[in-house]
Amino acid sequence: MAHIPGNATTRHSNVSLLSVATTLAKRVTTSEEIERNLVPVLERLKLPTGLLERVAGVRERRNWEEGATFDSAAVDAGRRALAEVGVRPDQVGLLINTSITRPHLEPSVAVRIHHGLGLPSSAINFDITNACLGFVNGMTLAAGLVDSGQIDYAVVVDGEDADQVQLNTIERLKRAGIGRAEFMSEFASLTLGSGAAAAVIGRTDQHPDGHRMLGGVTRAATQFNALCVGSVDGMFTDAKALLKGGMDLVTAAWREARKHWNWGQMDRYIMHQVSDVHTDAIVKAVKLDRSRIPLTYPTLGNMGPASIPITLAQEAASLRRGDRVLLMGVGSGLNTSMLEIAW
Repeated sequence: MAHIPGNATTRHSNVSLLSVATTLAKRVTTSEEIERNLVPVLERLKLPTGLLERVAGVRERRNWEEGATFDSAAVDAGRRALAEVGVRPDQVGLLINTSITRPHLEPSVAVRIHHGLGLPSSAINFDITNACLGFVNGMTLAAGLVDSGQIDYAVVVDGEDADQVQLNTIERLKRAGIGRAEFMSEFASLTLGSGAAAAVIGRTDQHPDGHRMLGGVTRAATQFNALCVGSVDGMFTDAKALLKGGMDLVTAAWREARKHWNWGQMDRYIMHQVSDVHTDAIVKAVKLDRSRIPLTYPTLGNMGPASIPITLAQEAASLRRGDRVLLMGVGSGLNTSMLEIAW
C-alpha cells in the first residue's frame, strides 16, 4: 500500500472489491407502529405524531424474524459473497467482523462467523468496532493486507440487531417523568434497523473484472467522544452538537483530501444511512449532487455499519464499468472515512 501525506490517507495498488452480498431481515416495523406505542408520552410532551418520518425520513425499518439471528445472517451473506466470485473458504486468509451488535464481551463475534463459514484454521479472524464506520475501516485494513501480499482473500462481514435496543428505548420513554430533552436524546434509537452484509476482497491482477479499491482518507475528532453513546440499553445522543461536530469533521477531511483526490464529481456517493437531516447537511457541507446519493434509510432505517455495504449492494445493478463510487460516512466518536472504488 502506497502512503501519501497524512497519517490516514492511503492509496491501494492491486486490490479489488470482488463481491458484496446482503441478508435483509424480513419483519417490517413501520414508524407509525412505533409511534402508536408512544402515544401517551407524545401527548404528555405535546409532541406531534409522524416525527420519525417527517424529521428523520424513516418510514419503516427491518427486524429479524423469529429464529433468525444477526450472526447467522452474516454467515449467510458471507457464503453468498464467496460463492458469487467463486472463492473457496479454504482460500480465505482473513475474516473481519465489524458488527456493533454482540451478545457477550468474549469471545469475538468473528469466531462464530469464521466457524459458520467453514474457514481454515490459518484464516486470521477478529472484530473491528468503530461505530457506523466499522465496515469501511475493515475494508481498508483488509485491502492493505491483500495489497501487501500477506493474504489472497479477505472477507469483511457485519450483522446488526436493533430489536432489543428499540424495545428498551420504547419502555424507558413510557416512564413517568421523561421530559422532552430526554425523549429527543433517545430519538435516534427509534430509527435503527437490522440487517447483514459481507464483502470479498482480493487481488486485482487475479480478478480483472473486480472493482478496484483506489484508497481514501480517515480523520478523527475524538474530542466529541461523548456526543453519541450506545449500548443494548439504548443510544443517547446530543443531536445538535453531533451534527455540527460531524459536519465540521467531514468538511475538514474533504478539504484535506482535495490535495490528493478529486471527489467532486463521483458517479455515486454511497453514504452511511442516517436521516434526511444528516444527508442534507453533508450535501450542503461539501456541495454534493443529491441525485447521485442513493437512500435506503427510508425503508431500512439506520443499520449501523451494515448500511454502507447494503446500500452499495442495492445500487450495484445500476453501476456501469468505470463508474466512480465513494463510500463515506461519519461514526460516533467522532470519525469520518471515505473510500473510492472504481467500478
